[in-house]
Amino acid sequence: MSLKNEVQKWLRASLDDPIAQILRKNSTLTRTQLETLLIDLSSEKIAEKRIKYEEKAKLRLLRSGVSRGSFNRTLRQSRTNVIRSLYTVMLLAYLGILESPGIHPYLEVANKLHDLQQAYMAHWQHSPIDREHAKIIAAVHKELEDGLKRLTEPKSMSPRT
Repeated sequence: MSLKNEVQKWLRASLDDPIAQILRKNSTLTRTQLETLLIDLSSEKIAEKRIKYEEKAKLRLLRSGVSRGSFNRTLRQSRTNVIRSLYTVMLLAYLGILESPGIHPYLEVANKLHDLQQAYMAHWQHSPIDREHAKIIAAVHKELEDGLKRLTEPKSMSPRT
């Protein structure tokens, strides 16, 4: 399989994942920015070699890819949005808002997402996912998806009175 096909297959799977879709829709990243950031951060791992930005631009899911300039502009926008998001989290921590009971459901879901990803990767690296593990992963995936949908409501951060 060619590098382009391999990267694009991985990108489609990542971007079409229901949990990733919920997270992305409620993030500061557009789908294009996330796709570009994923290509920049992961294509070299998949290829196991250094890739020039002209080549990365051609890995986009668009049939013809994009120009290097367009790829770099989108990459710069996505990096700026990620940095702004991190500053938002640091600001909330600095002001003590992360200690608020209203934020705890988000932190719990984040921990569950991390645990799911770690469990999936640990098992997947050692052997193919069997039917039983697939059922467990699907159940946890569904629970997290439902929890994320509940947390996307703006009122979910409101203090309970």
